[in-house]
Amino acid sequence: MEAITTTGTFFDGISARPRPVTLRLTFRLDIVGEDVARDWSLLDLRAADAAAPLMRVNHAQGPESVEFADEAFAQALMARCPDLNRTEGGSGVTRLVLWSIAAGLSVLLTAIYGVPAASGLLAPLVPQAIEAQLGRSVDGQIVTLLDDPPLCNEAAGRAVLDRLTARLSEGMALPVAPQVSVRRHKIANALALPGGRVILLSDIIAKARNGDELAGILAHEFGHVAARDPMRSVITAGGTSFLLSLVLGDLTGSTVLVTVGQAAISAGYSRDAERAADAYAVAAVKRAGGDGAALAAILERITDADDEKPDGISFLRSHPFTAERAARIRSLAGEKPTGSGILSEAEWKSLQGLCPEPAKPEKAKPEKTRPNDGKSPTPTEKL
Repeated sequence: MEAITTTGTFFDGISARPRPVTLRLTFRLDIVGEDVARDWSLLDLRAADAAAPLMRVNHAQGPESVEFADEAFAQALMARCPDLNRTEGGSGVTRLVLWSIAAGLSVLLTAIYGVPAASGLLAPLVPQAIEAQLGRSVDGQIVTLLDDPPLCNEAAGRAVLDRLTARLSEGMALPVAPQVSVRRHKIANALALPGGRVILLSDIIAKARNGDELAGILAHEFGHVAARDPMRSVITAGGTSFLLSLVLGDLTGSTVLVTVGQAAISAGYSRDAERAADAYAVAAVKRAGGDGAALAAILERITDADDEKPDGISFLRSHPFTAERAARIRSLAGEKPTGSGILSEAEWKSLQGLCPEPAKPEKAKPEKTRPNDGKSPTPTEKL
C-alpha cells in the first residue's frame, strides 16, 4: 500500500500544548514528532468538527487527536478508513444508560443485603477504644437530634440508678461496663449506643410503675450491648448511607453521622436480636431478684400509649410484634417471685425523682404604692 505523508499538529487531550508531527498513512496512521510516537489503527479514527481546509481526527479509545490541512491526505484517509465519519448513535447511549442502571442496582443491593451481612462480621472486630470514641460521637449527634434535652442528675435518684445498673450488670457478659445517662424528654425511649452507652429518656421512668419494669428496660438495652448490636447497627447505617451517598452525590461526613444518629434513635434491630435481648433482660432481672415479666407489662403499656401514633418515636417503635414478644417474655419469666422486687419503695420513689420538674419562674410582685401627698405622682401614675 502506497504511503502518503503530511505534516500536522498533535494534541494529547490533557494539556493545550500543540506538538508538530509528521503523519504517515499506510494501512495504519503513524504519528511521529519530537516527543510523540503513535501507531493508530484506522478502525479507531473518528473525524471531528473542524473548519475547512483543516481536518481534525480523534482516537476513539482516548483523548488524543491530530489536525492537518492537506486535502489530498484527507481524501486518502477517508478512502482507507470507512468508519472515519461514524458517530456513536443511540446504541451507545443505551449501553451507557443500562450500565448506569446496573451499577446503581448493584450499589442498592449491596446496601440492602451486603452491608448488614458484613456488619455482623465487622462489629466484633472493632477495638474497644474506637467503639468508645464512636459512641461519644453518636451520643452527641443523638442529643442534637433530640433538641439538646438536659441531663437528669438529681443526687438521690442517680445513686439508686447506679446501684440498679451495677446489680443488673453483675453476671452479664458485657464487653464494657455500661454508662447510663438520663435526659429529660417527653418521649418514652431507651437507646443503646456503641461503647456500652445507654440513654434513658425521662418519660420511660414516668411510665414505669415499679423498679422491676424499669430494670427490664435497662436489662434489655444491656442485652443489646452484650451482643454488640449497637455497633452492628451503626456499621450498617453508616455503610448504607455511604453507598447511597455515592449514588446520590451527597457524600459528606455530616450526612453519614446524622444517618447513624437517626438509626440509633429508631433502634431498629432484627427480630432475632430483639428476642435475644428480651431473654437476656428476663434472666438479668430474675437474677437480681425481680419479676422478669415486668418488661412485658411496660412494653404493652407503651405500645398502647405511644407506638400507635404515626408520628410517635416511642420505646421499641420499630418493633411491630409487641404482643408476640410479651407472650414470650412471660413464658420465660415463669412464676412471679415473692418479695418487694429489685427496688424498695423508698428507692423507687428516689429514682422517680431523678428528673424533677424545673421550677417555674415566680411572677414579679407589684411594687407597693405610697400615699400621694399631692406633690409628686405615685409610681403607678402617668407623668
